[in-house]
Amino acid sequence: MVEKRPFDVLNNALSKPVLVRMKGNVEFRGTLESFDQHINLVLEETEELEGGQTKIKIGTIFLRGDTIVFVSPA
Repeated sequence: MVEKRPFDVLNNALSKPVLVRMKGNVEFRGTLESFDQHINLVLEETEELEGGQTKIKIGTIFLRGDTIVFVSPA
């Protein structure tokens, strides 16, 4: 098994859809455009989800790394 580092996983997810859960159980789905060493993320074509369904379409959003619980392929 090849060992992967967190940044390897994020690099592989660039320009692909991801699901991001924030503290407070707020979820966003969008295309990962960039990230930094603090896991701050920029998503494009972002939607806020509620119960797995689109609640509101947002567009471009910046998510602060210290409020992110997880990032997953969407």
